[in-house]
Amino acid sequence: MDSSGGVYLLIGHMDRLFRTLGGYDPLPMGHCRMTRLDWTCDPAEVIAAWPADRPLMVVHSGRGHPRWGRWTIIASPRTMLRVGDDILGDLGRLQAPVPEACPDRSLPFPGGWIGYLGYDLGRRFEPAAASDRHGRVGRVDDRAWPLGEFGWCPDALLLDNRTRTWHAAGELPRTRPGTLGSFSVGALVSSVTPDAYMSSIGRTIEYIAAGDIFQANLTHRLTAPFEGSTRRLCVEAMALSGAWYGAYLELPDGRALLSLSPELFLDVDAVSRRVVTRPIKGTRPSSAPAAELLASAKDAAELNMIIDLVRNDLGRVCEFGSVRVSRARTIETHPTVHHGVAEIAGRLRPETTLPDLLRATFPGGSVTGAPKIRAMQIIDELEPVSRGPYCGAIGFVGAGGRTVLNMAIRTIVLTGERPEGSWDSLKGTLDYGVGGGIVADSDPVAEYRETMDKAEILRRVLGPDHSRTSAAKPFEPPWTASMQRFDSSTA
Repeated sequence: MDSSGGVYLLIGHMDRLFRTLGGYDPLPMGHCRMTRLDWTCDPAEVIAAWPADRPLMVVHSGRGHPRWGRWTIIASPRTMLRVGDDILGDLGRLQAPVPEACPDRSLPFPGGWIGYLGYDLGRRFEPAAASDRHGRVGRVDDRAWPLGEFGWCPDALLLDNRTRTWHAAGELPRTRPGTLGSFSVGALVSSVTPDAYMSSIGRTIEYIAAGDIFQANLTHRLTAPFEGSTRRLCVEAMALSGAWYGAYLELPDGRALLSLSPELFLDVDAVSRRVVTRPIKGTRPSSAPAAELLASAKDAAELNMIIDLVRNDLGRVCEFGSVRVSRARTIETHPTVHHGVAEIAGRLRPETTLPDLLRATFPGGSVTGAPKIRAMQIIDELEPVSRGPYCGAIGFVGAGGRTVLNMAIRTIVLTGERPEGSWDSLKGTLDYGVGGGIVADSDPVAEYRETMDKAEILRRVLGPDHSRTSAAKPFEPPWTASMQRFDSSTA
């Protein structure tokens, strides 16, 4: 251990870092090398200690739950896969054979891929959704994010948030001390004025009255200048949000994602072929009684529409008769809001691949509306800027056969430039999308207020003062320099 008392952490070998994949076949993972670590630290300490010259990828659950959002995964990618023109081929590379030597399938990630899919990928699956009925596309893509990117992470740390037990997958960690810096954020400005957003709601209601759609999810974007430590932003946001499906990704070309999502898009087990999704519709601030949301017929109707859409999507790739609504509607309370949530599950047909599943379901119905294609056309017409990663999906495709993707709502999108050799520092723009489902009896003023309720977690994170610096809290790593790797026999 360094005499300065720095923090030590897991870092995989970084050869071939961020080489753009062109037919790249990732290293086989036919043997799961896992061990349990005698750690008492929390994920924020590990994130704070991560060396600035190594990119960081985190899938994080802010609150322990026996089923939903139980795990935190921390890793550094060896290389990246960018989704390009060969969409199905690129997505097919994410699906690896399940290793035969995984001793404990209760651990979801013995290495694999971590990354995101942008909302606009849905247009590539369904070109008719790319414009209105007259062929017009109204939105501006002013951030130019790729359709999707995933990092290959054969080495990782896992924290079971229910038992507070750490595990390591893959290579022995390297060691490096680290500290956190500070960040500053300017004033938030929406992509539309309140009046313009409410006017778009009125236009959406007209489409509903004309029989075009039943519902559309209309959003707007809050933007501010950002400069400083994105990891500091991550640590503070995750501490406040308690999100079950949080994520933080440091990506090439001056980009980063910080998702505080409470919503599960897909949870897939390749062995059992079971797929689960949990769409959210209906929101109230946590200061209001949850019973108010429970009693709302409008919000219940919004969710029922999306349940029907999701059942239809899953029915395209699941065994006949296997798609079931496990839970029609429940109210879940999060630190800043209450949400109405449903749960739908099915059993995938044996021949169904991950690209097949994504083509049938992406983007999720709760961020489009119903019918999906026409709702997406109306979104293109009425929203002035591209959503990018917002309303897409973020998560992991594990080499053990487990895939978990969130719905990328409550997601901060950072675009700018980094100084040479530092993944933690970024200067550019911070974007945060907010929106809601519009139905026939929507009140434009109430709908706009709901979008700002969804921005409450961002306001809490940003707060009045971000000029602080933070030293990483030390913890003692439970390994020695002579160890080279963990074997499944020690798990």
